[in-house]
Parts: sequence; structure tokens; C-alpha cells
Amino acid sequence: MLTESERDPAGAVYNHTVLAGDHWIHKIRAGQTFRILDLEGNQAADTLFYDASDPANRYSASDTIRAQKNLYLTTGTRLLSSNGDVLLTIVADTCGRHDTLGGACSRESNTMRYSLDKEHMHACRDSFINGINEWGHGLGKRDITCNINFFMNVPVTPDGKLTFEDGISAPGRYVEMRAERDVMALISNCPQLNNPCNAYNPTPVQVLIWD
Repeated sequence: MLTESERDPAGAVYNHTVLAGDHWIHKIRAGQTFRILDLEGNQAADTLFYDASDPANRYSASDTIRAQKNLYLTTGTRLLSSNGDVLLTIVADTCGRHDTLGGACSRESNTMRYSLDKEHMHACRDSFINGINEWGHGLGKRDITCNINFFMNVPVTPDGKLTFEDGISAPGRYVEMRAERDVMALISNCPQLNNPCNAYNPTPVQVLIWD
């Protein structure tokens, strides 16, 4: 559901631009509002959320889909954790829907989907690994689970197949979430050059936080 925010970027207590292909990890405190802004349009911001005090309690795609009875995320969606807790609630969305099925690209999936000579290309799973290592807490590859693909368009066909299509976002569109507890947000700003999720042109996204 398209819903605009009344929050002024000038009032944000945190403002950062995540370049295409980079990762970003940051704590969002309970009650704070967090925005991801698609600066140039059709960019895919692969995102994971963790309970800041218990990293084993992290965003769960299956629980979120089951609870809301919808494959896509938009205004009003509560992002549930593996323990059934609400991590964040989407409070504004000018894109309309966000994917929670397509997963993160990896060097292995690049070779399977496209060709063997794509294996060397940087992928979101690499960025997630870099981010989780930066956070520490003894976390590793096993702690990278099913992620959200903000701004990404992954329709489900009538026979249950997934297709990766041109994005439905545009420059300046955003999604905004209220943290219901202290969470760690980890973004891989997708570097993918082989499918149309970002119009074959990875671009920066902006992240803002308000108290």
C-alpha cells in the first residue's frame, strides 16, 4: 500500500549513502524510524535484521509471510523474527511492494543462472559475510538466512515459479520502518549485473534514521 511519510530528512539523526556493491550494518534502537531510499530507481537493497541483544533471533521470511498471509511486504507489514517477535513494522512505503522470496545473489548462483565465467563477480552473499564478520559476536555464514529484497520485483507465476523482472521502484521512492526492539540492520546494496532487478545498473541507496 502506497503511504508517504511526514518525516523530514533534515531532522534525521543518521544519514548515510550505501554505494552499489557495498554493505552497511548499523544498530536501530527501539522506537527509532529507519528509511531506505532508492536514489536512482530500480536498485535492490538486500536486507537482513537481527535482534541486537540475541543475534540468533533474526528476521524470518516464513513466519512473516505466514502471519500476514501475503508474499510481499508493504505498509503495515510486521517483520517477524524466528522466535515470533516483531522486529520492525513498515510504516511508510512509496514503492508498493517488496520481495521476500528471491533471496540474495551469490557467486555460486551467478554460475548456475548465467554462466561459469560470472563466478568471479561480487555478489550480495559476499557483502553479507563481510557485514556479519564486521559485527562479530561469533557470527558467520550460517547466520545469513532468507533476506528481504527491498525494491526488487519477483513475481510468482500461477504455477508457483519465481521470475526476476524489471524493478517497480523509481528515483526517490522509499520504505520506512519503525523498530519495535533494538535491531541490527545489515544491507547488501546489490551489485548484480546479470538480471534486470536493478536495470543492469547498480546504484547507491540512502539510509536515514529518526529518533
